[in-house]
Amino acid sequence: MTAHIQRRTLLGAAASLAIAGLPALALAQGKVELIYSDTVAESDVRAAILKEAFGGSLGADFDFKPYFGATLFKQGTEPVAMQRGNLHMANLAAFDVQRQVPAWSIVTTPYVFRDHVHMKAVFDSDVGKALFAMMEEKMGIKVLSVPYIGTRHLGLKPKKKIMTPADLAGIKLRMPPGEGWQFVGTAMGANPSPLAFTEVYTALQTGTIDGQDNPMGAVRSMKFYEVSSQIVKTSHLVANNLFAISLSKWNSLSPAQQKTVQDAADKFAAAVTAQALKDDVEQEAFMKQQGLDVYTPDLAAFRKHVLDVYSKSKFANDWPAGMLDRINKL
Repeated sequence: MTAHIQRRTLLGAAASLAIAGLPALALAQGKVELIYSDTVAESDVRAAILKEAFGGSLGADFDFKPYFGATLFKQGTEPVAMQRGNLHMANLAAFDVQRQVPAWSIVTTPYVFRDHVHMKAVFDSDVGKALFAMMEEKMGIKVLSVPYIGTRHLGLKPKKKIMTPADLAGIKLRMPPGEGWQFVGTAMGANPSPLAFTEVYTALQTGTIDGQDNPMGAVRSMKFYEVSSQIVKTSHLVANNLFAISLSKWNSLSPAQQKTVQDAADKFAAAVTAQALKDDVEQEAFMKQQGLDVYTPDLAAFRKHVLDVYSKSKFANDWPAGMLDRINKL
């Protein structure tokens, strides 16, 4: 009799514990999972900003899972992963967008953006809205924000002085994989070589490539300066990322959840932009301290040459009529 009572007591206690645990379990299962991929290393300041400004702003309703250093998806493959439902969010390059939406090549053209203020004005304007709408319609990807990540310059290992595009003849310049990226290198006057961001340091060290183009903040965080002799301030691309989410994932969120994600994305973009602007000022001094020669070439010569090359290329055929004029007037 006693054993029977004890058994009933234990069963009752177990049932009570199980019921008590249900709300916590349901809450865990009910969290919105957001899987994110980025090419930057986890040691990069942008990774820390992402975790704090974006991930830290989402609240308890979300389970944010960031992956860095292209460990989850290789650079350039993120859009397809998002379209297949294997990835929810990524920091996309506009060059990867233009593979599927050729009209986007207008904002990947060097020297089209005058500076970060002009870049932001373009993406905040009707031009930006039209480009974002194309992405949603043709790719099923929604842009949440466009953080400025610095202005791209050339970082070279050889000590050859570079003042005009002609001086880049024969220079093996690493550019990210993809036709659009490679054409930037060609238009600059160099011999472009496709290479993943994570492989650049070793390639510079071994002489597989002569140089790379990145903002100085990235040059510092990836320690490219250790295997370089100079920074040529070509200022050819006002660099940005498209902080994006798959449209199917976005549409699965409630209006309140969408607002939370959008607010967090805006906070992330503002913080990354502020860091990049700070880097623009501080990193040049750092490069000089490391013994690199930092100088400005003939920017007028580069601008004229590059824009002439693009105007005669197939990419210009994809630009929406009148859009370049609208960009220039902003």
